[in-house]
Amino acid sequence: FSFTVMSISIRVEGEDDGITIFQEPKPNSELSCRPLCLMFVDESDHETLTAILGPVVAERKAMMESRLIISVGGLLRSFRFFFRGTGYDEKMVREMEGLEASGSTYVCTLCDSTRAEASQNMVLHSITRSHDENLERYEIWRKNPFSESADELRDRVKGVSAKPFMETLPTLDALHCDIGNATEFYKIFQDEIGEVYQRSNPSREERRRWRSTLDKQLRNKLKLKPVMRMNGNYARRLMTCEAVEVVCELVPSEERREALKRLMDLYVQMKPVWRSTCPSRDCPDQLCRYSYNSQQFADLLSTTFKYRYDGKITNYLHKTLAHVPEIIERDGSIGAWASEGNESGNKLFRRFRKMNARQSKPFELED
Repeated sequence: FSFTVMSISIRVEGEDDGITIFQEPKPNSELSCRPLCLMFVDESDHETLTAILGPVVAERKAMMESRLIISVGGLLRSFRFFFRGTGYDEKMVREMEGLEASGSTYVCTLCDSTRAEASQNMVLHSITRSHDENLERYEIWRKNPFSESADELRDRVKGVSAKPFMETLPTLDALHCDIGNATEFYKIFQDEIGEVYQRSNPSREERRRWRSTLDKQLRNKLKLKPVMRMNGNYARRLMTCEAVEVVCELVPSEERREALKRLMDLYVQMKPVWRSTCPSRDCPDQLCRYSYNSQQFADLLSTTFKYRYDGKITNYLHKTLAHVPEIIERDGSIGAWASEGNESGNKLFRRFRKMNARQSKPFELED
């Protein structure tokens, strides 16, 4: 197990603010990210995960609660450690914090909103969940002190259904946000090609035909090959004004074409805020306009695209619209801790596992 020093600050005794003397210039590089937790979450069951990571979590907690005193230049200096886990996608946060799976009624890992509430009020939410509160809710779930029914108890604990194992910072992962939102836009494009807003319950064959039409158009015009599962590179290519222009060639209605272009234009303005390493420095104008743009985006979804968002909304779309400004204000960045570096390690882990397994053969390796 290893960790990377991301920043070092000096604080004079008696003062609140510290001075940063070192900051890792590429915090989401694969050179900096050692995804121990991700490896076990993706590849192991819950029992294996807790057994292996239990001692690591205990040691990390001990380091955070103590001070390291070292003699520097003949003077004793006191050091404290602050840990920050990065690259935690929705699945991992829910596993670590004891929450129900991603399809739960409780749509968010940051607040208590249900999917219906989040679709009615897309923007005005605050971060309210915490590790300590999840632990308290688990005890209520386990003991049921008020002798409530299953539905009443579930409503009281807001989707906590297992014991929280490891504390995670309530935040948003930029890469998985890109992938989740691109997946949703990919479905919107198909619905607009098939004019779903004018009809209800299209057949599976019709949906398959719309998807095939979209894939063919993207391949011919953008050289974008279809993928079985959305990935970061595909998401980055799809979520552009160029891509929406290509898609609009297949949309029959001029009014719907304009709405799609407006939706993508707002998204492109919002995206740098959660992708940038330092949004206040790199894109101050977009940061200032984020709340306004997110409200415009939400209004468009709840009117023009109401057929998709009447009583439901995707997890990452909710976080994108409701929680980004609060996270930026608290942490200064979201993109600085994006998980591209963590994900790039997965290929190495797969290779190591194949090479070191007893039955593996070198020629079975795949790229």
